[in-house]
Formats: sequence, C-alpha cells, structure tokens
Amino acid sequence: MAKILVTGATGQIGAELTLALRERHGADNVIAAGHRREPSGNLAQTGPYLSLDVRDAAALDAVVSGQRITVIYHLAALLSAVAEEQPLQAWDINMNGLLNVLESARKHGCQVFFPSSIAAFGPGTPPFDTPQDTVQHPSTIYGITKVTGELLCDYYHCRYGVDARGVRYPGLISNQVLPGGGTTDYAVDIFYAAVKQRHYDCFLRADTQLDMMYMPDAIQAAIQLMETDANRLMHRNGFNVTAMSFTPAQLAAEIQQHLPGFTIGYAIDPLRQAIADSWPRHMDDSAARVEWGWQPQYDLTAMVTDMLRHITAKLRNE
Repeated sequence: MAKILVTGATGQIGAELTLALRERHGADNVIAAGHRREPSGNLAQTGPYLSLDVRDAAALDAVVSGQRITVIYHLAALLSAVAEEQPLQAWDINMNGLLNVLESARKHGCQVFFPSSIAAFGPGTPPFDTPQDTVQHPSTIYGITKVTGELLCDYYHCRYGVDARGVRYPGLISNQVLPGGGTTDYAVDIFYAAVKQRHYDCFLRADTQLDMMYMPDAIQAAIQLMETDANRLMHRNGFNVTAMSFTPAQLAAEIQQHLPGFTIGYAIDPLRQAIADSWPRHMDDSAARVEWGWQPQYDLTAMVTDMLRHITAKLRNE
C-alpha cells in the first residue's frame, strides 16, 4: 500500500490532486502538506493535513521517515509571474525545496513526482509542435528552476536510482481552486468575470496562443505517469503534455456561445505578456502518448461547458 505525501497541497494542482489520490488510495494514506495558504475545508476534513516548509530539510525528512512515505508528489513552488517579482525567493523555494525532497527520497526509497512546465522552454525553442527533446533556454527564473529541476531529477535517478518522474504542464484551468500568480491565470479569471460581470479585461494580447489543459486531465496525467511500469519509459522527467491550444480571443468566442452578452477587453500586463511570448504555442506530446498512454479527455468546447456549469453553481451558492 502506497503512503503518499503531497507538498504544496493547498495550491491549484495540489488541492485537487490530494482529493483524487485519497479516493484512490484511502484518505489516511495521503498526507497533505502546505505552508503559504490555509487549507480548504475539503482538504483539511477528508484526511491528514500538516504545515510544512519544504525548505526545512530536517522537518521534511522527519515527516517522510515518521509517516513511512513511499511516494512524494512535490508541488510546492512559486509560479511564473510571482517568481519574476521575487526571484531569490523563487530559487529558494523551487530549488532548495526540490533538493530536500530528492534527498529524502534517496534516503527512504521514495518515488517522486515533479511537475515541470511549458516555461522550461524559451524564445529559442521551436514554437509550434515543440519537440520532447529540444533547446531549453528559458528567460524567466521560474523556467530556469523548472529546467534545473528536470535535470536534478534525472541526476538523482541516474546517480542514486531515485524513481523521479514528471511532466511539463501547460497552462492549467480549474473550477475549484483559484490560481496563484501564473501567466495563464486569465484562462481561469475569465470565467468568474463572465458569469458575474459579463465582461473581462485580459492581461494578455488577444492573439497570444498557448497550450492549456483542464485540471481533471492534469490530475490524470500525474497519476497515470506515476503508476506506469518503469520499463515502458524511455524518458522520465519533463514529458510534454497538452490537451488544447488557444488564444484569449478564441476562449472568449467559445464562452460567448453560452453567454452571448459576454464581452472582452485587453489591458496588457507587460511582464506576463513577455513571459507568454517566450513560451511555445503548442507542444508535441507524442512521447507521453507512446510511452505511457497519455490521452486528454477535454478539448476547448468540453472544458468551457464544464467550467461554466461549475462556476455558475459555485457563485450561486456563495
């Protein structure tokens, strides 16, 4: 029986991944750990929760050892836009936290999931059908920590045999947890504005095309990769995964199919626009499809329909 630790469990991915893992493995076998945010009611009430700063190596190791952890989903990190405002703190959290997790995994024989990102690429990367193995020269501190994290996970696997695996997530869209400082946050914010005000001012240009994924697919990708027979994997870290690719204008047009009165304007944030411009428009995720059977369930139309249904119900109940 797996005993799982989820760091960054109060974040956008962590909150939903924790609940999915508890359904799969039993509530008592999945420990949620957070530091910067208070846990939601669901997170705190459905299973064990503890406060943990992943930069504290001794505290982390005590949890891994004391709880007999066998799998660590390491999600604690500062995201792209926030990281640019606090680069030293981003390096400290993103890199020292990961190093501590890998060290604990080495000592206690744990499997590790590390989420990389589309941000691991840069302006010199082929922007369309971005290959699995290609140039990675990111221009943001967030991207730099993700490339370094991929390499560090590969090193710990080759040097110490740590079973570390990961994907390069695109922008993620959730109907449960609000985003926390990412460049693709508009793709969540727009739904709340559409339902409440029927208008949204987007911080990216109308024609900014980026890969995206609905959170149920993101959760499935993490679990599926971690449960795949290791003998099938030619790669281990940094698998490209995507589900859809669209612009703010295309997303707005899809929302207008449901809410005809919805309008969109543009108030460009130079920082986030520059970050978005440095990322690929669409990744080639064929390696993930071949090596571990990756197959998303949601396209743009299905995602918008489901998001509007959940957000409308959520706001009605508040």
